[in-house]
Amino acid sequence: MATELESAPGQMAGIERFEVRSLGELLDRATPETPDPRSGRLRDAVVYRGSSDLEWSLLTSLDRLGGIDPPHTKAALEEHILRNFLRYSRPYLDGPVQSLWETLVVAQHHGLPTRLLDWTYSPLVAAHFATLEESPAPNRVVWKLDWHKLHRHFQLRPVALLADDLDEVLRSRGIESIWQFFECGEELEGSFACMMEPPSLDLRIVAQAAAFTVCSSKSKSLDQFLIECGLASAMTKFVIPGDSVDHVRDQLDLCAVDERRLFPDLGGVTRQMRRYYSMSPGG
Repeated sequence: MATELESAPGQMAGIERFEVRSLGELLDRATPETPDPRSGRLRDAVVYRGSSDLEWSLLTSLDRLGGIDPPHTKAALEEHILRNFLRYSRPYLDGPVQSLWETLVVAQHHGLPTRLLDWTYSPLVAAHFATLEESPAPNRVVWKLDWHKLHRHFQLRPVALLADDLDEVLRSRGIESIWQFFECGEELEGSFACMMEPPSLDLRIVAQAAAFTVCSSKSKSLDQFLIECGLASAMTKFVIPGDSVDHVRDQLDLCAVDERRLFPDLGGVTRQMRRYYSMSPGG
């Protein structure tokens, strides 16, 4: 049975932690206790993110670009990075991108360092990424984020924002373009974090039930930013102990939550086969 974990030294204050040793325990924890009043179904407004190290903060790829000790050292390069992506990516795009926010999604999707942070609507997909690779850290984690709490706190619409919605959010804060947003840094009046739903640009985004968070801060991890805003209760950590990682990984494979389904291309097929037929780290 999943158990609540007591606070440990260095644990982010106020973030609930629960131990889960199986997919069943994870799903029990992820399932809302009461139906959504609008649909009568067990639905909620949360997203999930898997990490192979329990102690890692919620750092974006831009945060990690210059290393993580300390992070954020290359944040000032954000505009230059995106401008060069725009310059060099055109021959490889299947068609015109509708907005700079969609360009940022495409860039993030292909590995460019951005301020977007990847999430998924599926706790099983998050568990896949938490248990996929060997890690020197024994314990893995699936983060849960209640993005409705974020939107209420920052006075945003209670819907997953689209690209046009993000432009509206910026305009309401006196920001006329994404470039101006990049330049604001920590001086932005009306700081915020929100959930963004990407367009279905390819099958991978669809298969992974992908979503992103956008935060106005480039000098703090998302968890630190939310804690300082009084939003620690919007985050939960489901901890997979090291001695249960292989068990959860095997259960995911039994449920067909693997590279072949989540990366629907030849690369996903070969990655899944290589891992599936290799020896277990505990074997």
